[in-house]
Amino acid sequence: MAKPEIGTKLTLNNGNTMPLFGLGTWKSKPGEVKEAVKFALLEGGYRHIDCALVYQNEDEIGQALKEVFESGALKREDVFITSKCWNTYHSRARVTEGCKTTLSKLGLEYLDLYLVHWPMGYAEGGELFPSTYSDVDIVETWQGMEDVHKAGLTKSIGVSNFNSEQIEKILANCSVKPVNNQIEVHPYLTQKELVEFCQKRDITITAYSPLGSPDRPWAKPEDPSLFEEPAIKKIAEAHNKTPAQVLLRFAVQRNLITIPKSVTPARIAENIKVFDFELSKEEMETIFGFNKNWRACGLEEHKSHPLYPFNIPF
Repeated sequence: MAKPEIGTKLTLNNGNTMPLFGLGTWKSKPGEVKEAVKFALLEGGYRHIDCALVYQNEDEIGQALKEVFESGALKREDVFITSKCWNTYHSRARVTEGCKTTLSKLGLEYLDLYLVHWPMGYAEGGELFPSTYSDVDIVETWQGMEDVHKAGLTKSIGVSNFNSEQIEKILANCSVKPVNNQIEVHPYLTQKELVEFCQKRDITITAYSPLGSPDRPWAKPEDPSLFEEPAIKKIAEAHNKTPAQVLLRFAVQRNLITIPKSVTPARIAENIKVFDFELSKEEMETIFGFNKNWRACGLEEHKSHPLYPFNIPF
């Protein structure tokens, strides 16, 4: 692969393209996310915004997109928008309902990519986090995703947080192949086997929490911190970069679509400046050596769900 540049796009298995770098919006609070999205698009050079219904901020992201498009600075087709089907919308008809809800909030006619957010279905109804599960199978959910795609509500469809067996099941029962699997990836969770598994099947990987999600609400003081690792700091100093930029470059250099979240303009601008340096083979190996299969986002309270994805190695 040629050295990736700031506007690099990956070609998906359906011929569409997807920017290698984007802005994540998980945990971006209302009142902050609108300005963050506008800054990323108008000042930061970003052309990819990653959203989800469950983040409960899509209406404000929609306001940002409206203002950006109305300014004439960018057109809809210039920006790649991803969103995700939440766990309470897993039955076939509800997938379309969930997608239309997202489109309404974002003020869009179509998405560029719609993902099944998790393989696990929750009881369907009003609440986003009900206490009971649904028994909808991922094959039925995928049929709903294909409906959304055929209706033109999204240009591409994919999955998120799916393990290798769940992806195999989709591939064996689909008429439209998933183009992407969005998973947690950072040096403490390098996901080598799952990345290789997906890439062999022409399914791209999006790396979420590429910095290890240091601002997650449930972080404990004893949890490891990538920013504090001496070897990461040393590599950063060698390239005159920050530890965050080294961590993001690690993902980009693996050809993983990378979506760090920030609402701070200076950090949004800093995060995308990872295309003007390259990590050596030795530096990449050093960073791979941090793997400990540690998840920031394990959703362990749902381990009893029959479709919980992290009960097998990958």
